[in-house]
Amino acid sequence: MNPDLEKLQPYPFEKLRRLFAGAQPVALPHIALSIGEPKHATPGLITDSLQRHLDGLSRYPLTRGMPELRQAIADWLVRRFQLAETGIDPETQVLPVNGTREALFAFAQAVIDRTGAPLVLSPNPFYQIYEGAALLAGAEPRFLACTADSGYLPDFDSVTPETWDRCQLLYLCSPGNPTGAVIPLQTLQQLIRLAERHDFVIASDECYSELYFDEAAPPVGLLQAAAAMGNTAYRRCVVFHSLSKRSNAPGLRSGFVAGDAAILARFLAYRTYHGCAMPVQHQHASIAAWRDEAHVRTNRELYREKFAAVLDILRPVMAVERPEAGFYLWARTPGSDEAFARELFEQQHVTVLPGSYLSREVDGLNPGSGHVRMALVATPEECVEAARRIRNFIETRANSEHTDERTT
Repeated sequence: MNPDLEKLQPYPFEKLRRLFAGAQPVALPHIALSIGEPKHATPGLITDSLQRHLDGLSRYPLTRGMPELRQAIADWLVRRFQLAETGIDPETQVLPVNGTREALFAFAQAVIDRTGAPLVLSPNPFYQIYEGAALLAGAEPRFLACTADSGYLPDFDSVTPETWDRCQLLYLCSPGNPTGAVIPLQTLQQLIRLAERHDFVIASDECYSELYFDEAAPPVGLLQAAAAMGNTAYRRCVVFHSLSKRSNAPGLRSGFVAGDAAILARFLAYRTYHGCAMPVQHQHASIAAWRDEAHVRTNRELYREKFAAVLDILRPVMAVERPEAGFYLWARTPGSDEAFARELFEQQHVTVLPGSYLSREVDGLNPGSGHVRMALVATPEECVEAARRIRNFIETRANSEHTDERTT
């Protein structure tokens, strides 16, 4: 067996199952805010297209995808990230993938050179795939703390020139999971200059980019930042996008990577052997999704309503604010995040994810500790009910602690 498998840590949800072992929740309907799986209805334009193209089951799909799909993706990128003057070549700079999770993992296997002492930099907290991808590519993962002091963005200023020299791959996540923080254009451009200077690749996970609150100010993307500084070939820049969150289609397993043509040519060669072509009917459904924005705007409005309602309930009792984007609340807990999550599960039958499960301790600091991640993916009614239960839990807990103090 691959010895690097022994380096993998249990996935956060396995840790959560262990935390809840033996717990006896109250007899209330369970509400899960722990998993970032969209629950809004998948648009009919996607399901209708799937059904119309089931004849695609009779033939093998191409790894590089249908030309029509690559063109639809390129057109969307130009519209969404203001690439009209520079554009993007659907033949060489776009590659469909079976969701960003699969692609983010495979990308590291393709780009890491094992012959040196490769380093992969990642935000902390982070999407767990970044760490596993680095370890199984034979690289050392190194984590950059995202704290309130840094606006929940990675502390890039703390990285030494020597570390940048060892870095082969930098994972970004903007908007961030779990914090919702958006990396500004100027910071993205600074990172692109560092990539040129120190010879590394930037993999920007932008799968939450379409979940934002101000229709006039969508989050900036890495390709947009590159084009604005004259890097019209998107050298060293690769972005990852998905229909899972944007279009409420996590089961479609459809996304794409786009950017540096030279890097994508080698990634395509890897994927040809990897055997991961997107089914033909999924490609047709993806074309329909990337060409439509009406359902995406409707989706954003649903999240706006849920965030407003939930925050009205929770703000008086806990430290939590609306993120810049995404569908997570990154809330501070009074005391241990693990104890908070287990007691909330037992007393209110609501599941949240301890923040410490999404991050690693570095130099004595776990930046996720003392936080919980709440995914507002359930129905508006369930989200409001969950918020009410969380508030009741916090208030009951505080009253109990106050009573204990008075009696001692």
